[in-house]
Amino acid sequence: MKKALLEFCWKHVNERTDRLKKQSDELQESLGSETKSSAGDKHETGRAMVQLEQEKLGQQLQELDATRSILNKINIGNPSNKIRLGSLVKTSMANYFIAISAGAFKHNDEVVYCISANAPIARFLLGKERGENFVFNGDEQSILEVS
Repeated sequence: MKKALLEFCWKHVNERTDRLKKQSDELQESLGSETKSSAGDKHETGRAMVQLEQEKLGQQLQELDATRSILNKINIGNPSNKIRLGSLVKTSMANYFIAISAGAFKHNDEVVYCISANAPIARFLLGKERGENFVFNGDEQSILEVS
């Protein structure tokens, strides 16, 4: 299950990267096709807007590189009793894979939420072990399983 979860996270990152690169290519094409017309100010404004969008995409691509580096650190072959990066945690309320924020992974009738180690619930879970209880958002929960 952890292998499938890690693959799901990688797929999420790769698809996002592909989308951003496609948008970047489209912006580059748009920038190249901007032709100077008699409305010079309009042309310059259009170019500036495209360049701002390119900068935003560049930042998002850098964030994805950081996300990739987090995924590279995950070693699913080295189990631990304590919850850490790469842990699959089953609680009395939900199941979590602590890796990156990639949404819900559905397998058969089971749902596992792929969450970042910086997510509020993950901060409660990190370092805890099976059998421990904790309160999150006013709800008491038990850690049923850690793998």
